[in-house]
Amino acid sequence: MSKKLIWKDLDRKKLNSCRIFDLYEVSRLSPVGRERRFFILDAPDWVTVIPVLTDEHGDECFLIVEQFRHGSSSITLEFPAGIVDEGESPENAALRELIEETGYMAGNLINLGSVSPNPAFMDNLTHTFAAFNLELVAKQNLDDDEFIHIHKIPVKEIQKKMGTEHYSNGVMMMALAFYNRWRKGI
Repeated sequence: MSKKLIWKDLDRKKLNSCRIFDLYEVSRLSPVGRERRFFILDAPDWVTVIPVLTDEHGDECFLIVEQFRHGSSSITLEFPAGIVDEGESPENAALRELIEETGYMAGNLINLGSVSPNPAFMDNLTHTFAAFNLELVAKQNLDDDEFIHIHKIPVKEIQKKMGTEHYSNGVMMMALAFYNRWRKGI
């Protein structure tokens, strides 16, 4: 990687603080000496959990959550996901989110990888895990503003519909790409 592309930080000012991110204005000096301002969302890391189980026919399925998303004003079908709390490891956050959103506990959790969801203006990572040997151990324990339905959907159906209709969440598409790479042993 070329160090000639690095911009030098000059100033960083917090503009606003929200429940799930802080907004900063950052002044930086370009590699050719031009000063520019940028806006950055400082957000905690996220986790996405791909719960894998079989249905009554023996078909491999994903446990999917259905919920309303305020950004798109639409209902989506997604893998369970959430924020990594301060001081919490991504693995523990994945296990916690899975139980909170679905009531299932994973007997085996596999780290599939991490990626920046949008490095153009965000500074966080999203960590993806596959969860196996699931056991229903609790009722959902949702936040006050979460309303989630759970579905067991065949993997084939999700693979076919990803990127269409209710499967429009980009972070979910990244998670599925990690899962597919892991399944192929790449």
